[in-house]
Amino acid sequence: MAQANVIKASARAVGGKGTARAVRRTGNVPAVVYGGDDKAADTIQIDANDLFKMIKKGRFLSTVFDIDVDGKTLKAIPRDVQLDPVKDLPLHVDFQRIGSDNRVRVGVPVRFINEALSPGLKRGGVLNVVRHDVEVWSPANAIPEFFEVDLTGLAIGRSIHISAVTLPDGVKPTIADRDFTIATIAGSGSKDDEETPAAGAAAAPAAGDAKAAAAAPAAAGKAPAGGKAPAAAKAPAAPKGKK
Repeated sequence: MAQANVIKASARAVGGKGTARAVRRTGNVPAVVYGGDDKAADTIQIDANDLFKMIKKGRFLSTVFDIDVDGKTLKAIPRDVQLDPVKDLPLHVDFQRIGSDNRVRVGVPVRFINEALSPGLKRGGVLNVVRHDVEVWSPANAIPEFFEVDLTGLAIGRSIHISAVTLPDGVKPTIADRDFTIATIAGSGSKDDEETPAAGAAAAPAAGDAKAAAAAPAAAGKAPAGGKAPAAAKAPAAPKGKK
């Protein structure tokens, strides 16, 4: 399960765009922590370099953080990161405050194992991933790091649905009305390959029939066994003229 990470932060004055720009000029990123039992939001600032490194690690939006704000710990999960459209650097972060018994909606990545044990992939099939992440409801203190899908024994044309994934206790997909597809093994059908020998066997008699048909005209001109060939019919003699 995912472990909470610690973010060092400090309180900042509530303000508008001007205040946010002033925070960025100091090398920090403005952020806000909202929700939970406390009605008032906490406005904070985080070191830009530390925040950038955490985002680059991946799974930032599905990780629970313990935000240390001047000695006060806030448990929260990032909900939105505003990035600079040119430099791709964080400009603002929204956190949602959570409790240990809260459930959160997060996307959990999917990992595939035992590709070498898939007959379909061995025969040239391709793993077509429909969902790289699965969105689930999960306890805030027990968010799965990833879901594991075993490809052992899967042939071309097979599909992997969410029902084939083992979910931890308390974790449920947000899509509950259908058994949605996570991935498929795509490629030329194995049935065609299996039917090839039968097709070859069926072609053999056909070839024999062709040979027999080709030999029939030649046999038609031969004499029957033990007899003579029938004489060819002669044309009638022309009538003799009168003297």
